[in-house]
Amino acid sequence: MPVTHLAAANFGDGLSDEVELYQRTYMTLLRSSGETRLRVLESSHRAMGSSLHALADSEELDLGAFLYAVSRLPEGLAGAQLVVMGQELEDLIEAGLPVGEWEQVEARARRRRWFVGDGGVLAVLIASGSDVDDLIPTLVAYQIEWNKLHARQKGCTVETLADCVSSLGGTPDDWQRLADAWGEQFWARMRLCASRKLRLRVRMLGGSNVGYSRLTRRWWAPVEATLAHHGLAERPLYFVSSNTHSLANIASGVARGMEDQLVGFVERLPQDDILVQELARFRAGESRGSWENFLYFSARRYWEAHGAAGLQQLRGLEQAAGITHLRSVNGMRVPVQIMPLSALSASGLDPRLGSVSDHALAQSDGVIVNIDYPLGLAAYNILREVAVASGALRGVYVLGKAATLNADVGDVMISNVIHDEHSGCTYWLDNAFTVDDLAGDLRFGTGLDNQRAVTVKSTFLQNRSYLDFYYREAFTVVEMEAGPFCSAVYEISDQDRHPVGQAVNFSKLPVDFGVIHYASDTPYTQARTLGARGLDYYGMDSTYAGSLAILRRILALEGISGSAV
Repeated sequence: MPVTHLAAANFGDGLSDEVELYQRTYMTLLRSSGETRLRVLESSHRAMGSSLHALADSEELDLGAFLYAVSRLPEGLAGAQLVVMGQELEDLIEAGLPVGEWEQVEARARRRRWFVGDGGVLAVLIASGSDVDDLIPTLVAYQIEWNKLHARQKGCTVETLADCVSSLGGTPDDWQRLADAWGEQFWARMRLCASRKLRLRVRMLGGSNVGYSRLTRRWWAPVEATLAHHGLAERPLYFVSSNTHSLANIASGVARGMEDQLVGFVERLPQDDILVQELARFRAGESRGSWENFLYFSARRYWEAHGAAGLQQLRGLEQAAGITHLRSVNGMRVPVQIMPLSALSASGLDPRLGSVSDHALAQSDGVIVNIDYPLGLAAYNILREVAVASGALRGVYVLGKAATLNADVGDVMISNVIHDEHSGCTYWLDNAFTVDDLAGDLRFGTGLDNQRAVTVKSTFLQNRSYLDFYYREAFTVVEMEAGPFCSAVYEISDQDRHPVGQAVNFSKLPVDFGVIHYASDTPYTQARTLGARGLDYYGMDSTYAGSLAILRRILALEGISGSAV
């Protein structure tokens, strides 16, 4: 695997000094054994000019950035005073925090284990250094915008959302989304914000690389034990990082087996619901979408409507179909699915996968281990641990979200060059996938291959000049996991640890390696971010196209389907 000193070593010269200064500032402050007032980071956060928090240095509200932070932080943060970060429960307990007695909560859009204590104290478990790069700027953005709201409410009374728009600023859509996010607590939160300025303090416990490795090993131990218990430990292993719904849906047949039940569920929804409208288009022969995808999305809504009991029933049905779910029990909030191909049924497979016989499936030794995609450097720790534990790793496939600088939300990007900001390396790979592997399953989006991706350290740690630099270098896919996965693949393939600041040619790898991204926001061309809108029914089209391509690839490598590899 050739390693050369190409342009990769010069990438740092084009990046924003303000971004690097901000990151160095909070990393050095967090080394202290005491508490740090978050306000000392506000000036460097504002100076950074984050593309995700464009109005940070303005008196004008940036409700897009605030909404982004609200969705990634627990509700208990409103009015909090101290946030303590630790790698393990033991770290928090040894510091005198009785987290075992505290309420355990999670944010809607970030898988972290939070604990809410008395007196405005919160504790959170972190899984890698990327959690710090993600969490600290999010907390700072939340505090800045909270305190703007606090200042703007002085001398005015707001009793309706229209009052919020006219007196405080922002758009009606933004206020409605904030009201939806806070739910019944919206007006109580607004009153709390009016009466109290936020003065958060943060403290870091531990944070060593050895601690993160130990955390990852504890996360993998129950997965390894389950594989051994079922006699799967020595089987050929296909590692997939995607999500917990798409592969399970296309492999189990549960949703398609409930077709009549799901259609009846949709028919009872309000007439303005997107699923009701899409069902009408299917019946009229006017829909461009996939019926299978419609059922999968409807099933998601159906099980959500049935709460915890519904989720338990779904897991039972998927278990019967050959898919085992394992929840994370520590700070590595990454669920796992184990799918022995021999336990699957040909009739349960999505018909878009092609013709497969039960006999062929039953003869396969292959096992899929699918994880809910991790954040940043946790990807490196996880894949390295899996590779150490499994001597039969045959394929590594990554399906994840990304920002796109040249496409639109819902498009699919397949890269053959990945620059990793963590290692400073640029990886040149022969991606296992091309547009041809997905084009037949894309109904709403567009497929783009031969792209270039950059793995960034945080969604907030980017600004306009930063994005412009990458765009000029033709790096148009911005994401957070592919680079660390590449570093782990390097160590699977070579006797040395992954290099730093070099260009690496991934030729003749001992494992099949493929990376697919679907566009979730367009911060450069259309000034949209995930704080402004999210993927909807149409956005899942690209997710399932990617998942189908991955499972189709695995079946072909196992000699089960007729697809060429």
